[in-house]
Amino acid sequence: MNDLHALGRRLAEPRVLLAPGVYDALTALIAEQAGFEALYLSGASIAYTRLGRSDIGLTTFSEVEDVLARITERVSVPVIIDADTGFGNALNVQRTVRGFERAGAAMVQLEDQTFPKRCGHLDGKAVVPVAEMQGKLRAALDARTDAGTLILARTDALAVEGLEAALDRAEAYLDCGVDALFIEALRTPGQMDAACRRFAHRVPLLANMVEGGKTPVQSADELGARGFRMVIFPGGTARAVAHMLGGYYASLRQNGTTTPWQAQMLDFDGLNAVLGTDQLLAQGRRYE
Repeated sequence: MNDLHALGRRLAEPRVLLAPGVYDALTALIAEQAGFEALYLSGASIAYTRLGRSDIGLTTFSEVEDVLARITERVSVPVIIDADTGFGNALNVQRTVRGFERAGAAMVQLEDQTFPKRCGHLDGKAVVPVAEMQGKLRAALDARTDAGTLILARTDALAVEGLEAALDRAEAYLDCGVDALFIEALRTPGQMDAACRRFAHRVPLLANMVEGGKTPVQSADELGARGFRMVIFPGGTARAVAHMLGGYYASLRQNGTTTPWQAQMLDFDGLNAVLGTDQLLAQGRRYE
């Protein structure tokens, strides 16, 4: 069972936390083996990989819960889960939080977009009234059975209402008692600094790095120096895998064999080493 309080203890430290995006148990396992201290289960990446679709609100609560449970069964590091809008109203939010907590989430992220939502770096977003989002956040806080399950409030209002309105929304969400804040799609270093000046000394702030998105991509160290406590690269894994698979499939189609690509892939034994096959088989022999 994962330690639900581990993420809260880590965020109490002054150093920035870098969490890569994952989308299934295999990517989570490889990220853990690479030494990351927390993982970010990206709703967008679930849409990309399970549905082959864009991040426009097509995934469901049960699909995300299932992916989360498979990941937390396999890895021990804390998992931050992207719960989108909570998949509905305040009662849906409560079901979502309870389900994700049972599935092992360390932190549940909720956003103030209308439903269906869309990727925070796509145009055409809309946000719900502040009071409605506050109700959903209070519902989320009431639903958790362990205070170690952290609630992260995200606002997408910058693209719709402007920076000051987005900061005011974040303030209103913080008043509800949430554990961390995420102001999505900050467009300039100046906007990032404005968010940090207002909140970084009061609550952990998350910075979202999207390759080709609206926010300037910076390193975790640079963002930590600005005041952000968490940095995620949520879709980078899916984009890297998609790029690699494009080359792999093109080579296989052209050559009729994987031989030209073998220097860039694991062989049978290599993948089994990553998966821990020998250890699993040894465990099974204990019961023979």
